[in-house]
Amino acid sequence: MTQTTPEVGKSIRAGGVMTNYHEAGSGTPVILIHGSGPGVSAWANWRLAIPFLAERLHVFAYDQVGFGYSELPAQYTSGLERWTEHLLSFLQAVGIKRAHLLGNSMGAAVALAAAVIHPGVVDRLVLMGPMGVRFPITEGLDAVWGYTPSISNMKRLLAIFTYDHDRFVTDELAELRYKASIRPGMQESFSSMFPQPRQRGVDAWQPTKTACTNCARQPSLFMGAKIRSFH
Repeated sequence: MTQTTPEVGKSIRAGGVMTNYHEAGSGTPVILIHGSGPGVSAWANWRLAIPFLAERLHVFAYDQVGFGYSELPAQYTSGLERWTEHLLSFLQAVGIKRAHLLGNSMGAAVALAAAVIHPGVVDRLVLMGPMGVRFPITEGLDAVWGYTPSISNMKRLLAIFTYDHDRFVTDELAELRYKASIRPGMQESFSSMFPQPRQRGVDAWQPTKTACTNCARQPSLFMGAKIRSFH
């Protein structure tokens, strides 16, 4: 994998997918799982958090299959089950038996599903703006999943994602994510993940009604009026 952008880090084959990821720090492992916004990557989502977390933890941030700079398989089926399998395969590939999981939005639903399916691999859960429960689709989420590529549309979505617009909605980030969203095959893949009616996509993110009853530890939930997921 040729490194032409800071979004490209290391690579490893996980679940049959050549997976792009970033690694930093030492100590207890924590896996950062990005959301489902167009042009997202582990780097775009977590680049500001990685250095701080790496001061105390062994940080891994990977591009989920279908996103970022991980391989896009020719025969690709998206969905909660597929993304959860990819997470568990990534853990195995990098030799981690147990880790904290920090998931954002869609990534939180993947973390929750992993805890339900294989509770033994999960220490603590941090779920930011989590999906995984049923709710009426919001106007913002509908706009995210209905994205059509342009820098202006990307900036509009970044404003939806963030609370502190002046700090986080930058031309640099909009261009970074726009360019990622128009890489060969990415927009076609993204559009196929969240077709109309998109409420059906929200409803499909519920791993189980008894989620986390078998988790070794209960999740830490970060939610609030001023918290917006950075998809």
